[in-house]
Amino acid sequence: MKPILLQGHERSITQIKYNCEEDFLFTVAKDPVINVWYSVNGERLGTCTSHTGAVWCVDADWDTKHVLTGSADNSCRLWDCETGKQLALLKTNSAVRTCSFDFGGNIITFSTDKQMGYQCFVSFFDLWDPSQIDSNEPYMKIPCSDSKITSALWGPLGECIIAGQES
Repeated sequence: MKPILLQGHERSITQIKYNCEEDFLFTVAKDPVINVWYSVNGERLGTCTSHTGAVWCVDADWDTKHVLTGSADNSCRLWDCETGKQLALLKTNSAVRTCSFDFGGNIITFSTDKQMGYQCFVSFFDLWDPSQIDSNEPYMKIPCSDSKITSALWGPLGECIIAGQES
């Protein structure tokens, strides 16, 4: 195994994620940049820069057509992986700490921080229903009153969400 040095962020890395085929790496950091790299040689493929705050999380769907990011700028954004074009902007009341696609790539979920007087929520959007994206209204929103969620992922077959909390 040969180590690869990836230099593309001005601040510390918050998450590194492979796509399903493990040919791309996605990196996000406490800066507004999302980088995509070839995993074989570390060559940067591209960047997305529409966020205005630290980017806490990133995920790619199973066929790497779409990328999802969550940021301290109170937004979750959906990107076209091939063009880098932003496809959707979901605004929130607080920072988005985790985000992910379900196994099929049709459902997205993200969690928001408990801050500025706002409660932590886990929100679910069905990408097959554009009205949810247009209205910024998830089909399900689960409150989390104990402490903020710091890590979350889909369980087997997309039947549940497994979340780790600050406490």
